[in-house]
Amino acid sequence: MPKVVITDYTFPDLSVEEKILKAAGATEVVGAQARTWEEVAKVAADADAVITQFAPVNAQAIAAMKKAKVISRYGIGVDNVDLAAAKAKGIAVCNIPDYCIDEVADHTLSFILALTRQVVSNALPIRNGEWKAGVSVTMMRCLRDMTVGVVAFGRIGREVVKRLVPFGCKILVFDPVASKDDVARAGATSATLEEMFTKIDLITLHCPSLPQTRGMLNKAAFAKMKKGVLIVNASRGDLIVTDDLIEALRSGHVDSAALDVTSPEPPPVDSPLRAFPQVIIHSHIASASVKSVQRLREGAANHAARALRGEKAQNVVNGV
Repeated sequence: MPKVVITDYTFPDLSVEEKILKAAGATEVVGAQARTWEEVAKVAADADAVITQFAPVNAQAIAAMKKAKVISRYGIGVDNVDLAAAKAKGIAVCNIPDYCIDEVADHTLSFILALTRQVVSNALPIRNGEWKAGVSVTMMRCLRDMTVGVVAFGRIGREVVKRLVPFGCKILVFDPVASKDDVARAGATSATLEEMFTKIDLITLHCPSLPQTRGMLNKAAFAKMKKGVLIVNASRGDLIVTDDLIEALRSGHVDSAALDVTSPEPPPVDSPLRAFPQVIIHSHIASASVKSVQRLREGAANHAARALRGEKAQNVVNGV
């Protein structure tokens, strides 16, 4: 009696997943809203396949899984899943690597334009009944005059570069595994992270959350950047040390920031990050569109369905 457990989800229902999974032989599809690893361990203990969104699927939760053949993540990143623990148990961890590339790239460009032209800050006085600029003219910028740093040259990073090229700005790319020729053909220039920090007027992050990337934008990194730098993050919240960003915003070293992700997420209601008028925060929605959400749900369910049918897993990120 194959059982599929969905540890957590943000969709109105699970009709998309149920249709695919029941056609693959699942006799039970359980939707939970687990928030702790203990809850994950309890609900997924006897699952043949597990689908997860944001719930912590750590080593302890995985150790409790007696039958699981696959853990399918709703998304590109898999930082909420302990990959090594899953590999040790022979459980394949699969992601959906290409479901929202254009959406996130578009969202990133909208953030960049919102900061350079101070779209939100200039709208606030009008909403409050005034008729004036919301910020000093010194905060109004033209992309053509700027150097933009793009961290990571994967699917999303490449699309961001493609969107930036027509604006005529100088584009620096840091990605230790991307070839300089590929970057140059895209219209950008390869740089080390240290070089990028000293030259950019704006930096946008598109790398996964890994031990070597977490906290990459911290007090020391901000100190190397020009005063008045702009920060964009539509990747993972823990790439930035939040307290250090708040300090840099207060001092004016960081002029503005646009964040689709934060650490923690959501930020506390009393977080100073919420109070800066020059900071835009979205609720982790850069990937969203009707098309992308459909592809995400179908992709995650199909990973589980393949496991139920005994087929080879696809988009495996932990080497199983």
